Amino acid sequence: MAAATDETYLHRVVAVLGAFKGEENAVGAAELARRTGLPRSTVHRIVLSLVEEGLLERHGPEVRLGLRLFEIGQRVPRQRALRDAARPYMYDLREATRQTIHLAVLEGSEVVYVDILASAGGPPLPSRVGGRLPAHATGVGKAILAFSPQETVRAVLEGDLPRLSERSTVAPGLLARELAGIRRAGVAYDHEESGLGVVCAASPVLGVDGEVLGALSISGWSSRMRLDHVSPAVHTAALALSRALGHRDA
Repeated sequence: MAAATDETYLHRVVAVLGAFKGEENAVGAAELARRTGLPRSTVHRIVLSLVEEGLLERHGPEVRLGLRLFEIGQRVPRQRALRDAARPYMYDLREATRQTIHLAVLEGSEVVYVDILASAGGPPLPSRVGGRLPAHATGVGKAILAFSPQETVRAVLEGDLPRLSERSTVAPGLLARELAGIRRAGVAYDHEESGLGVVCAASPVLGVDGEVLGALSISGWSSRMRLDHVSPAVHTAALALSRALGHRDA
């Protein structure tokens, strides 16, 4: 019984931490209770414990994510190794294209953004470091899915395919055909699918045994950035990063 109680409490703690949104500075306990569906008294107790441990911090009458969470996140081996290896290639891409560069990994049916190098004058993007977006509606997500195991792709195709913009591909058959083309070409595109006015070219980053580790992308205004001009650059950078991580072309 105690183990079950501990597990339930852990799930509630995770729910509270997951209720914070990246664009907001701080949130009150009442709003956290509304978002999680937990009793306000329960949320209040959890918040007090998380503040005491440094995972949350006070901001007036509200709380926000604490610095200790950031410190812990920086220790994640997969994220740290991939980000550190990718940084030089990302800087070179931004210098060459003057556009915003993303590095993302797949978790479930979503991509998690590990690193972003923003460009001056670039469009407002729905992505943020540590943030998530549905994989099927992003260039990085489609680039990763195209090189993922069949069971991973099947789970996405058979799951929910939310529409982020009027141009998002939400038909499983169309998405499957697009992924097949991406695997042949090595480049995926986001034609205003994650947000109107924004386009993207992305390529997968592969590991020693050919497993897909993540993806690099170049994003910019649809009215200013030519995808056919930037796609060779992101493809070349992703290939070079893959080789640096031990991948060898077949």
